[in-house]
Amino acid sequence: MKRILFIEDESAIQKTFGEVLSQEGYEIISALDGEIGLRLAKTKKPDLILLDLILPKMNGFDVLKHLKEDQETKDIPVIVLTNLEGIKDVDAVLQMGAKTYLVKTQYTLEEVVEKIKKTLQP
Repeated sequence: MKRILFIEDESAIQKTFGEVLSQEGYEIISALDGEIGLRLAKTKKPDLILLDLILPKMNGFDVLKHLKEDQETKDIPVIVLTNLEGIKDVDAVLQMGAKTYLVKTQYTLEEVVEKIKKTLQP
């Protein structure tokens, strides 16, 4: 079973995505802030990380930077799922190593699940 770490501070979004992804057969690990998310990435070794950029304690940019600098976590694919739409933000996270950048308001839950499936394909 593939394991997904979802670093997102809005518990309603966590719950909705968690339920849908669980039904799709994924194990979901949730983190409500960047610091916990980074710790869980190192200890749980997820197959994929869904990352919001606006987070308490440590923002998503810093989380991504730490993930990609660490030998243990640098190869874990990261999908950024956020409300930030600025082209500078998109460019920055893609250059830092994120696989995909999704703006929450522009994608349905089903489309996000498809992106996750595609990213996890061998």
